[in-house]
Amino acid sequence: MNGNSGMEMRPLRLTPGQDLRRALECLVFAEGFSAAFVVAGIGSLDRAHLRRAGADDVDVLTGKIELLSLSGSIAANGSHLHAALATATGEVLGGHLAYGCTIRTTAEILLGLLPDWSFMREPDLGTGYAELSVRPRQPGG
Repeated sequence: MNGNSGMEMRPLRLTPGQDLRRALECLVFAEGFSAAFVVAGIGSLDRAHLRRAGADDVDVLTGKIELLSLSGSIAANGSHLHAALATATGEVLGGHLAYGCTIRTTAEILLGLLPDWSFMREPDLGTGYAELSVRPRQPGG
C-alpha cells in the first residue's frame, strides 16, 4: 500500500447537547481530513439513536445512558460507527450509531486521523450496501 506517514492521534472531549456523530464528522472535515477512525470512546448520553444488526429502523433510547464504547470509521461521505450502550437499569445494547445521539455530561474520544488516506463509501454489489473504499490521498487533495 502507498503512503504511510502514520496516524495523528487526537484526544477530545465533546460537551453536553452536542450530537455525537455529527460533532465527530464536523471535526474531521473541518480540519481537512477525509479519513479517520474512532479508536475509543466513552461518556454519557441523554438520547441515543441506535440501529441494531439487520434492522432497517432506528431505535430511540432516552434517559441516562452510558456510552461504554465507541469505534468505527469516518469517510468523506459518511461514518460507520458502532456503540455499546448501557441503560440506567444496566441493560447493554449495541449497534450502529445514528444521528441524534446527544451528549448528557461528556464524551471522551480518541480519534485517529489519517492524512495520507482518503475514505469513501461506495456501493458494493456483493453486500448491497455502501461500503468503505480506501485509497491513498492524492497530492493536493
